[in-house]
Amino acid sequence: MAQTLPSACPLDCPDACSLDVQVADGRVVKVDGSRRNPYTQGFICSKVRHFPDLLYGEGRVLHPAVRRGGKGEGRFERISWDAALDLAAEKLRAARERFGGESILPFFYGGSNGFLTQETTDARLFHRLGASRLARTVCAAPTGRAATGLYGKMAGVALPDYVHARLIVLWGGNPHATGIHLVPVIQEAQRRGAKLVVIDPRRIPLAKKADLHLAPRPGGDLPIALALHRHLFETGQADLAFLAEHAHGAEELRARALPWTFERAAEVSGVPVEELELFARLYAESSPAVVRSGWGYERNRNGGSAVAAVLALPAVAGKFGVRGGGYTMSNSGLWSTIDRAAASCEPEPATRLLNMNRLGEDLLQRQDPPISVLFVYNCNPVATMPNQAKVVQGLRREDLFTIVSEQVWTDTAHLADLVLPATTFFEHDEMSRGYGAMILNASTAVAEPAGEARPNYAVFADLCRRLGLDRPGEPETPDELRAALLHRSPRIQADTARDGFSFPDTGWTPVQFVDAFPLTPDRKIHLVPPALDQEAPRGLYGYQDDPATAAWPLALISPATGKTISSSLGHLSQETAVVEIHPADAAPRGIVSGDTVRLWNDLGEVHVPARVSADVRPGVVFLPKGLWNRHTLSGTTSNALSPDTFSDLGAGACFNDARVQVAKG
Repeated sequence: MAQTLPSACPLDCPDACSLDVQVADGRVVKVDGSRRNPYTQGFICSKVRHFPDLLYGEGRVLHPAVRRGGKGEGRFERISWDAALDLAAEKLRAARERFGGESILPFFYGGSNGFLTQETTDARLFHRLGASRLARTVCAAPTGRAATGLYGKMAGVALPDYVHARLIVLWGGNPHATGIHLVPVIQEAQRRGAKLVVIDPRRIPLAKKADLHLAPRPGGDLPIALALHRHLFETGQADLAFLAEHAHGAEELRARALPWTFERAAEVSGVPVEELELFARLYAESSPAVVRSGWGYERNRNGGSAVAAVLALPAVAGKFGVRGGGYTMSNSGLWSTIDRAAASCEPEPATRLLNMNRLGEDLLQRQDPPISVLFVYNCNPVATMPNQAKVVQGLRREDLFTIVSEQVWTDTAHLADLVLPATTFFEHDEMSRGYGAMILNASTAVAEPAGEARPNYAVFADLCRRLGLDRPGEPETPDELRAALLHRSPRIQADTARDGFSFPDTGWTPVQFVDAFPLTPDRKIHLVPPALDQEAPRGLYGYQDDPATAAWPLALISPATGKTISSSLGHLSQETAVVEIHPADAAPRGIVSGDTVRLWNDLGEVHVPARVSADVRPGVVFLPKGLWNRHTLSGTTSNALSPDTFSDLGAGACFNDARVQVAKG
């Protein structure tokens, strides 16, 4: 007999949906939304609604397996958990004894995992082994650096409060693909008379309903934001009294914005002058005005400075202090009292730090010591890391032992030496936080694990024991780990024990600079923080030129779509991906919709069908994020064309700096 059980979604999305899960005979048969998280209003995205297809469909990893053929041949032999863990422990021990602990690299990201299944017992294991550390900067590193430098990760405008805004600026985000619950809020605000501005190289669904759509060239967001600052200062519309009381660096920001006239910004960004002028007028004259800062515009050489310039706009324009006014980016900083160190029980060692965006390079360049054991979990690097050809080449090294803990047979798992079956969030206890919605979710397993799948926290605790790295009394079970994580948050712990959900303060919807202030040491805004100014190659707000050349004239972007969460759930789609190209770029190349085209640059090439569409701006082609190799005719994805260069802040990925040529055939 079926029963409905409560759960919560930890996947990489701001909304943190609460779920009602229908279960029969230990198996999930239906997933729907619930109203325990009031923001998500009882509805969910189609991706999570179809999650049972991942749980029980083709491709699920059901038992431990060891490679028996050549790397990439897909020949694996089933083995027992004891044999698998013994082998993993043996390889980890041998690598440490021969090359030192730094020859071991844990590779994980975890945007789609909660607090229990990452940085608990896994951190304990790798810290005690003295493994190399991983700079996990493939996403949100530039935005995080900018937000921390300027505001100390101040709490943002609560997403439900967007209904109070008279102007909503959606900058570099697409809620229809990620964060769908903001869509009805924006629609309600529009019904109440709010204006909507969308800034994106593509005409996303909300752009089609917007009062103004700016379509900049990738990397051109910084000039747009600086031109707005110049306009505000030069026309007397900057709130100088607010800046004098609450900010440092206003005059320096003004000086750095001064060269950016609307004409210069238009030339660099590709956005017409009249559209920039209209945007500036709307923003200056509207109150409340709120900026929803997404993550799309950080993924280039100017990403950190662009984000800083955008986040500085509410301060300069005086948009704080009213409900529905200010900005929202990530609200993950609300959960600073969650104590990961108490769950891991081992301080992070001062071992070498390797950046995940350079995985291929690090695997191939034979560092001292070389990476001997790669342990991949909560991540699918073949599908998600830049410079895909180097990543694959590195994983094919015969002297590299790769362990992959995974739910399904990913492109990365097929290149592993040992594959361990991992549970999904429906099959283990979890705790996760919203980074848009201000909510913490605690959930228990609602289904039996498929096959022999085990949760991460159990696997890594077992490896600690086999390697003699465990200590009596350390937290291992979900309840023990949850108690350790929450020991500095007694109110959250009490609320979580009661109903599985907790706001930082019940129903809290902060008004910035009324009941939410900067978390910088002096509680003020730092518009030109010295640390960020030193980090950026040309100083903070210093523009770096477009990397396009005559050989590679087109910008390739790879934003998220409604079908995948990063690369998660990608295997469920059997369709061949298409690249979108503007008619002005397609016509001189003789390309029409349905043609097979080749995209290429010095790093690699991709073959896919084309779709000619005016929804992408001229000079830009669009191939979706999260593709697996099976989704293209060449067995490569957009990541094969993405450079492993770093953004100006945070050493983040520069996917949108890929410059390519496109031709038929």
